Amino acid sequence: MLTEDEITATRETLRELEIEHHDLDQVIDHLMLNPPPDELLIRRLKKRKLLLKDRIVLLEHRLEPDVLA
Repeated sequence: MLTEDEITATRETLRELEIEHHDLDQVIDHLMLNPPPDELLIRRLKKRKLLLKDRIVLLEHRLEPDVLA
């Protein structure tokens, strides 16, 4: 079970990751719409975005663990 301080810190981290994930999404969209796209940069940003999404899911699960587990 998480303490109140851990819950607060996890929520803050989660919010920061969600903002970065959203920002990356906008940057990727912008790069893809402005030819010629830098394919290597786009791939790197997409990979970073996926890693962020994985961390977001882990933190969400930590805040709201599966009841059946």
